[in-house]
Amino acid sequence: MPERDLIIAGEINLDLILYGLPESLPLERELLASGFRMTLGSSSAILAHNISLLGMRTGFITRVGGDELGRIALERLAESGADLSRVMRGGSDSITGVTVLLPHGGQRRILTYPGVMFEMPCADLDVEYLATARHFHLSSLFLQRGLHAGLADLFRALKRRGLTVSLDTNDDPEDKWDGVLRELLPLVDILLPNEDEARHMTGCRSAEAALDELCGRVPLVAMKRGARGALIGRGSERVEAAPVSVTPVDTIGAGDSFDAGFLAAWLEGADPETCGRAGNVAGALSTLRPGGTEAFRDATLRDGFLREHDFPAVDRHAQFGRE
Repeated sequence: MPERDLIIAGEINLDLILYGLPESLPLERELLASGFRMTLGSSSAILAHNISLLGMRTGFITRVGGDELGRIALERLAESGADLSRVMRGGSDSITGVTVLLPHGGQRRILTYPGVMFEMPCADLDVEYLATARHFHLSSLFLQRGLHAGLADLFRALKRRGLTVSLDTNDDPEDKWDGVLRELLPLVDILLPNEDEARHMTGCRSAEAALDELCGRVPLVAMKRGARGALIGRGSERVEAAPVSVTPVDTIGAGDSFDAGFLAAWLEGADPETCGRAGNVAGALSTLRPGGTEAFRDATLRDGFLREHDFPAVDRHAQFGRE
């Protein structure tokens, strides 16, 4: 029996969130924010943190710089119980990435300095360690530039070992949506785009047409639609997962939290509709506190919300033989 449910390889950084700034940001003016939070950031680390707290045995591989930002980010992620034994730490001259977010109502500016997140190559990903899991996930494909050269071969090697593979590309800062993505899609078991990402990667004008095209390449596609829930495609089958109604404090990390809920349910053998509902519950929970992980760190809020919304669970003692 595999030691872990999934292993995630990707980036880690802190999110610096400034609330209340005007949408227009004139130069040479001192603009005052009405609020500030520093939280664990990056799509990969948010997913690893939240899915660990949903009960999944999670491993996380990343590179961090030899600075305080990297140390703080790892400490935050370690609180979730994720296995960080394969994290690579750089020397004192290496710098961990950082993201500055400026929310403006339902939209936000996202400013990222990548730091060492561009530098991790596939050679850093030990296949023997990855094979201790049932599943492998990659987020932020277009930020993981160091991985691109060997990523398709890695996916093939993992699938030969019996692992399933999921991918959330997130945004492409260069807006090209090509390169290694075309080679990876036929090797992916689950694709987790939002509507805009699905349209960009297919060139389709409508999200529905994009989903149709992606379902011809990937066995299971979960398309996130924000406040409208999710649309799940498997072959010709389409299932709508209704949204969970909440009054959001902050939508940062909601898509990554959806991934956490969806994959947690899928790894437990749930059907697509249940997986979509689990994703929507986890995504909604994440919006109740600033940043992508703070709601999950609040055990009382987290556990009460999951119970209230019937987050799917199974007898893990029976399935995995745990004590």
